[in-house]
Amino acid sequence: MKTHSLVVASTLLVALGWQTSGWAATLASSMGIFTYPTQGQAPEQQSADDYQCFTFAKGQTGYDPMNPPQVVAQAPDQGPSGARLAGAARGAAGGAIIGEIADNDAGKGAAIGATLGAMRAGRADRRRRSQQAQQAEQAAQQQMSGMENTFKNAYGACIEAKGYSVKY
Repeated sequence: MKTHSLVVASTLLVALGWQTSGWAATLASSMGIFTYPTQGQAPEQQSADDYQCFTFAKGQTGYDPMNPPQVVAQAPDQGPSGARLAGAARGAAGGAIIGEIADNDAGKGAAIGATLGAMRAGRADRRRRSQQAQQAEQAAQQQMSGMENTFKNAYGACIEAKGYSVKY
């Protein structure tokens, strides 16, 4: 909504022939793309060129910065992984051996080992799932950033061809 209001206000300012801080407010400036007319284009011409290149970039990339797609990070599997059961089995085996050697009570050692093994495996499983969630979030952010950069490159190619200097 904020971007839409900026575009409406920018269009109104340009239509009235006003400029903001020495540059005409444009659709691209709402995305952090700044253009400067190197051939003395009037604000009205800059607005028209901006709109044409904005439309061109949308058509070439399929990305609309005024209505960006919702890129959702894929959540890690939340179902049972069997990690606790496997940890308990490993712990029970180790505990039984230690219990038998220490006080001739393999059952008691196995019970303690199973508990500790399950706890350790559960902690490792939570850590693994947390890392997977972070990686999925980073992948989603990279995907969004890639779409934005592709759009900016397409816009930049168009606006430079019309005689503007571009920075983003």
